[in-house]
Amino acid sequence: MKPLLLLISCLAAATGALAQDRIYRCGNEYTNQVKGRTGCKLVEGGNVTVVRGTTPSPSSAGGGGGAAPAQRATSSPASAPRIDTPEQRSRDADAKAILEQELRRAEARQAELAKEYNNGEPDKIGGEARNHQKYLDRVAEMKAAMARNQSDIDGIKRELARFNR
Repeated sequence: MKPLLLLISCLAAATGALAQDRIYRCGNEYTNQVKGRTGCKLVEGGNVTVVRGTTPSPSSAGGGGGAAPAQRATSSPASAPRIDTPEQRSRDADAKAILEQELRRAEARQAELAKEYNNGEPDKIGGEARNHQKYLDRVAEMKAAMARNQSDIDGIKRELARFNR
């Protein structure tokens, strides 16, 4: 059985090596077809992996002779001027309202946590009177929860500040 598996794996490797054509670099383009091209050089050494882009090449842009400039969808940087349309203003108002609601909820949660934390001395519950380490673990978890919630509040405030620019 093992010799059969070895034979199959060797044949698969040989087939893969035979199937790969020679790769040529013609300027900034890699191809395995050099007919009618000038200045192409054979790429030797390691493997070449070519990933096709989303922008069409001048030869495939359609319409024969002149190639249209490639258009890309890009996101604008934060410093770019915003397009002020009624639809965008409506979306911004909705987003701001949601953030304000989240901020109120997070601040209410922070007040709850602070009240329960009681300046680092919360009331002992359950078996914590007998097991002091259990109490200390719960106090540490409460402190960490307050820190995470405060971080959330700070992040929401930063997001809201972007709407006031």
